[in-house]
Amino acid sequence: MLHIVDDEEVLRDALLWLARSRQIEAKTYANGEVFLATIDQGLVFAKEGDCLLLDVRMAELSGTALFDILSTRQLTQRLPVIFLTGHGDVPMAVDSLKRGAFDFFEKPFNDNALMDRVEQALQQSIKAGEAHQVQLRLQSLSQREHEVLELILQGKMNKNIADELGISMRTVEVHRAHIFDKMQIKSAVELAGLLK
Repeated sequence: MLHIVDDEEVLRDALLWLARSRQIEAKTYANGEVFLATIDQGLVFAKEGDCLLLDVRMAELSGTALFDILSTRQLTQRLPVIFLTGHGDVPMAVDSLKRGAFDFFEKPFNDNALMDRVEQALQQSIKAGEAHQVQLRLQSLSQREHEVLELILQGKMNKNIADELGISMRTVEVHRAHIFDKMQIKSAVELAGLLK
């Protein structure tokens, strides 16, 4: 989902049309406060990824102020930010990129170049979402399951794991089954691929 935050209605409409011409689902917001309210009400990240096109200069809450809020909340990996500005300068662009913005475009911009970057940002968002899900699954493991997981990743067999941890082989089998279930995988090879 592409989120477009700009206080110019004409530009919002043009960007919405441009996104749809690339089959990118998009929503528009008249200002940063409206977008922030959407996040505060529980923005649900799309499995197709999310990206924020953000105007730098807006009344009340500027684009850079909104970006700072999103950064503080650690949302800019799941929600890559592409800044748009008609008043940009090189130091502002460099500063935005150093602070984690995905990209920076000056108005007027090349439509295709912008949408190409939006598509790349959406792909980054998908990867960040997948990594977040893996972290949540890892956090659901017990301490003992973490110990068994580490030994599985080292390629050790159940008997070796049981000997090393001083538990029965049956207990290792139960832990292995719980790990595979919680991590939503079916083999040690899948587990290694997931955690590489």
